[in-house]
Amino acid sequence: MNTYGKFAQEAWKTTAPAEYALIPDPDQWFEALGEEAAQRVGELMMELAGPDPVGETYLEKVGRLNASKMQAEEIVRAEMLTPDPSVQQEPEEDEEESGVARRLRIVQQLNREDREYWEEVARLDAEQA
Repeated sequence: MNTYGKFAQEAWKTTAPAEYALIPDPDQWFEALGEEAAQRVGELMMELAGPDPVGETYLEKVGRLNASKMQAEEIVRAEMLTPDPSVQQEPEEDEEESGVARRLRIVQQLNREDREYWEEVARLDAEQA
């Protein structure tokens, strides 16, 4: 199972245990989901990176591609790898937050902030057009 599948499986176990329990073969399901996510990250990364600008140096290209991959991974995590908020369960107040749950919460917050940022960029672009 790739890292996307492992991330998704932990996210579902942690935030939507009731829904996770309904999956007949979780290992197989999350392995397939991870492969699908990896393919989507690759496609989205290239879309976000766009064509090579004229005069771009090697280091500039590496930076552009790395940035587009990170953005694509955040989008895919939000869209494909985390359970829908409607099925997520809040942890008990007396439960200590695990490392995975803490990272998932941070990723979800970053995804929200990222979406808000790009919505604002789109709105400003539309105003300028």
